[in-house]
Amino acid sequence: MSNKGKLVALVVVSILLAAAFIFIDLGSNWDYALPRRLKKVYAIILTGATIAFATVVFQTITNNRILTPSIIGLDSLYLLIQTFLIFVFGSMSFAITNENINFIVSVILMVIFASFLYKILFRGNGENIYFLLLVGIIFGTFFRSISEFMQVLIDPNEFMVVQDRMFASFNNVKTDLLLISTVLVILVALYSLRLIKYLDVLSLGKDQAINLGVDYDYIVKRLLIVIAVLISISTALVGPITFLGLLVANVAYQFLNTYKHSILIIGSIFISIIALVGGQFIVERVFTFDTTLSVIVNFIGGVYFIYLLLKERKSW
Repeated sequence: MSNKGKLVALVVVSILLAAAFIFIDLGSNWDYALPRRLKKVYAIILTGATIAFATVVFQTITNNRILTPSIIGLDSLYLLIQTFLIFVFGSMSFAITNENINFIVSVILMVIFASFLYKILFRGNGENIYFLLLVGIIFGTFFRSISEFMQVLIDPNEFMVVQDRMFASFNNVKTDLLLISTVLVILVALYSLRLIKYLDVLSLGKDQAINLGVDYDYIVKRLLIVIAVLISISTALVGPITFLGLLVANVAYQFLNTYKHSILIIGSIFISIIALVGGQFIVERVFTFDTTLSVIVNFIGGVYFIYLLLKERKSW
């Protein structure tokens, strides 16, 4: 089957799963249930698309298929922001209760952090991307340590608010953020259109990309900002999902077996939608909410991550 046929198959499966999730067991109170399910499916699609796109781009920049954007501490920074706001201002403060303000603050700070990492560390010659990853890991650990310290000190009732933001949940999607998230995703997508064409060349490595005429620093810096915005959108909507991007991106690589990012990005997005919609359908219909989708995704993704490490070790 050609890649075009594979993409069509992914689109069809995504539509069928979304339709099944929306209409099965809708009940007589469809006027109440239908809008809620539509919003949930839309949030899942938006989350899956942003994570898949950000992960494929990040793996291309780093030239490594076992890394995700969370490796540079973006998820940990989001949790630190939420913990700090509650620690300083309380869970009933305007910055917490107003989801739009909270979202904007989180996005701005995450973009500033990504820009800071690039500006300070991504200079000169050499494989600076690995130094960037190393410092990102250190920052991520540092952010988590500060967050845990503040979580110990805050009131137990306010800690429950922090805990709600620590784990991804599609049962309590922040639907108030759907409009602003959609606008941001559209703006980022339009901005990224002129950058996507460079990804095929960037996948060859920094030296080859520069030799082929790509302004490497300029392109990578802007792609890092795009990644930061997309990850902040997905994290603000449902919470951090560490291994989803790793899982869907590598499945897309193996399923589509191409170097063209115009195909890989679309394929990974629909694979992500299939994984999330199908997974949430199983959580609600099979497990009857006894577990959460993030637990399943992180478990499967963690096992797959170990498999990829072992596979890479054999190739050495």
